[in-house]
Amino acid sequence: MTAFKSPLPDAERKIVGEALQGALVDLVDLSLVAKQLHWNVVGPRFRSVHLQLDEVVALARLHADTVAERAAAIGVSPDGRAKTVADTSGISTAPEGPCPDTETVGALVDALGAVITRMRGRIDATAEADPVSQDILIGLTADLEKYSWMAQAETGS
Repeated sequence: MTAFKSPLPDAERKIVGEALQGALVDLVDLSLVAKQLHWNVVGPRFRSVHLQLDEVVALARLHADTVAERAAAIGVSPDGRAKTVADTSGISTAPEGPCPDTETVGALVDALGAVITRMRGRIDATAEADPVSQDILIGLTADLEKYSWMAQAETGS
């Protein structure tokens, strides 16, 4: 059942809904992983890494809201509940406890890489079904790739 009449036919709405739901889950989890890393980073580059992680959290939350609202707009109920995120995210768990800045950056790069890989699949999946949703996924993937590049530059590799 949909709350709103969608201009998308049912088959396309299903494809796009799955892509948007997957994107939502990954973005919510990325914000949680980055915040966990933010709270536990230690080392000589603490401040720069700490601030960079907050930028990633803000970016992930902003895009999660856009994705969830797009899903609702096409008649798909977004699900960002903790259990859904835990069961379906493609991101590895953040390390527990204090984490050296180099390991923190590595964990961030890994998390961003996992999300980017899955987003690129969603971009392909939505190409024919809904170019509007695809455009949202393209824009957020570009932002994630920028932060991945910045995090990798932080390591010098």
